[in-house]
Amino acid sequence: MPYSVAADIVVVLHLLFIVFAVLGGLLVLKWQKLIWLHVPAAIWGVLIEFAGWICPLTPLEKKLRAASGSNGYSGGFVEHYIIPIIYPAGLTREVQVILGLIVLVMNVVVYVVIIRRNRRRSV
Repeated sequence: MPYSVAADIVVVLHLLFIVFAVLGGLLVLKWQKLIWLHVPAAIWGVLIEFAGWICPLTPLEKKLRAASGSNGYSGGFVEHYIIPIIYPAGLTREVQVILGLIVLVMNVVVYVVIIRRNRRRSV
């Protein structure tokens, strides 16, 4: 049971990290000091998708699930938890690149707004 709970906690943290990587720039609009946390998170999110890597949280969750007696699952976190919600057919390399582009474009737009706003304030 404790391993199962730990695996569930890892899943929740993983999802929160993904949401922060994608939408955290919006928090930076309000609290600019978060930029030091958000930029590395966004870069990591883009790299994971573009390179097709597996986030280290995925094998951790799988190990915890196995330790709890569960069979776990194959593939990565996004493929197992997120893609079935958005794309029932499953994760392909093209979908990963599209997800990476979404993270990149959303954050570039937010940071362009932040830079413009800061320039106006300094003039």
